[in-house]
Amino acid sequence: MDKKSFRKSSLMRLKKTAKKRKYIKDFIVRKRLETIIKSYRPKSILFYTPLKIEVDLMPLVKKYRKKIDIYMPFIEEKSFKMVKYRLPLKKNSFNVFEPKNSHFKIKDVDMIIVPVVGVDGNYKRVGFGKGMYDRFYEKLKKKPLVVFVQRERCFTSEKITDGYDISADFYITPN
Repeated sequence: MDKKSFRKSSLMRLKKTAKKRKYIKDFIVRKRLETIIKSYRPKSILFYTPLKIEVDLMPLVKKYRKKIDIYMPFIEEKSFKMVKYRLPLKKNSFNVFEPKNSHFKIKDVDMIIVPVVGVDGNYKRVGFGKGMYDRFYEKLKKKPLVVFVQRERCFTSEKITDGYDISADFYITPN
């Protein structure tokens, strides 16, 4: 299996998740993620705003936003930068909600939570194919704790990713 066909089959599987089961699966992933947050006590976390096939972590964002510096991706060309989480969120050109742009340079973050389409035998991320998280991660001077989250476990023991694809310290699924 190659990366492209694995991505396609994983996306189909993620889209088929029953609506009722999404809430239960997201709840389980959030609880597991919260255990890691409590254990590592990061001072700053990069979250994301979810697409329909991604785990909804917004309840954790709301819970921790007064205790921890919360950042979100702000898309710029082929990558993104971190901006402070603040309302209102607006849809960008990819139909993803994001905070307004900020001119503050945020240099590092303690933890990043990354949605995945799939994970391969190297525990590296297969995403949507744009490479935004890979480009972003490459620019960081201090490497944060990386947590992959996924609603359905889409894993292949084959090694199909490229050298530049990011790997995780943790891979959380409801399973």
